[in-house]
Amino acid sequence: MQSSRRGFLLGAAGAAAAPALGWAEAGSPWALAAGRAADGGYALHGLSAAGRSLFALPLPGRGHAAAAHPLRPLAVAFARRPGTFALVIDCVSGRVLRRLAAPEGRHFYGHGAFSADGTLLFTPENDFEAGEGRIGVWAGFERIAELPSGGVGPHDMQPLPGGGAGSGGFVIANGGIMTHPDSGRAKLNLPFMAPNLAWTDGYGRLEAITELPPRMRLSSIRHLAVRADGLVAFAMQRQDDAHDLPLLGLVRRGAAPVLVAAPGAEARRSLAGYGGSVAFSGDGRRVAVSAPRGGRIHVFDAADGAFLSVVEDRDVCGLAPGPGGGFMTSSGAGLLAFPGEAAAAVQHDLAWDNHLVRVGAA
Repeated sequence: MQSSRRGFLLGAAGAAAAPALGWAEAGSPWALAAGRAADGGYALHGLSAAGRSLFALPLPGRGHAAAAHPLRPLAVAFARRPGTFALVIDCVSGRVLRRLAAPEGRHFYGHGAFSADGTLLFTPENDFEAGEGRIGVWAGFERIAELPSGGVGPHDMQPLPGGGAGSGGFVIANGGIMTHPDSGRAKLNLPFMAPNLAWTDGYGRLEAITELPPRMRLSSIRHLAVRADGLVAFAMQRQDDAHDLPLLGLVRRGAAPVLVAAPGAEARRSLAGYGGSVAFSGDGRRVAVSAPRGGRIHVFDAADGAFLSVVEDRDVCGLAPGPGGGFMTSSGAGLLAFPGEAAAAVQHDLAWDNHLVRVGAA
């Protein structure tokens, strides 16, 4: 992006993003989550801190995750890979304001991230002919650029603390798995996959790469959580039967990752090699990884990676910081729960999809 053009676009986007309405007008949701109702319909829900659904906005198909605007009551709802929709939704009126389209030869990965000031949206994408990851850059929900992700299969992307566009930067989970729409969800490069974490500036431009140890080459980095002080947690999914390897890592920019796991091979195998989501607790002192195939959550001390506890919950996957300092969780069985908190679990007549997205997170 030319600097003068960037300045113009950021200025225009900033004016358009002036927060005339805030999330309070949408009921002050604690988190967003996609779900499938009993009648087979899909919707994006805004969830209260007590686990109630404040609004349900229809989706054209199965959703995966959403990006919540940091200031305005807007959400970008993404289809589950390799779906193609990305809808900009006004969470007050329920209107779809824009349908984002990836360029020809690209598809979204189900996640996206706003800059801290809301002027830019970033979308991890697959350049499936080249077999490379791309990051789409949008201002005012118009595509203005695309950048390399620093790897293959950029599934998730999260902002780092440090301010608005131009500072703070982002971390990208390059899962390492090459796919092509003609082959569905088939994994085309397992013999030479190489997951990594990419670090960018506030405009999405690559600055550094963090690689995993060789024994973790088949551990696809999928999902991310960022604490207010910049500590990053990442959840992994094994692409072989080595289910005794860790599924959770902790890392800071410029440092080597620390891999953590429950003690004992059996405890690690219980996760079935599949880390579904990751989150820090509301007080930031703990970190958890969910395992929907194992029906459990493993909780660790975020300071030293010490294993703390197991939470059992059938088909649990969604994780977010909880309002009482613990966690909020969601499951395919419709349960919203608060492990480690006094709040009561809430049963919903629907199947929650993979993720809980915190609204207004620091």
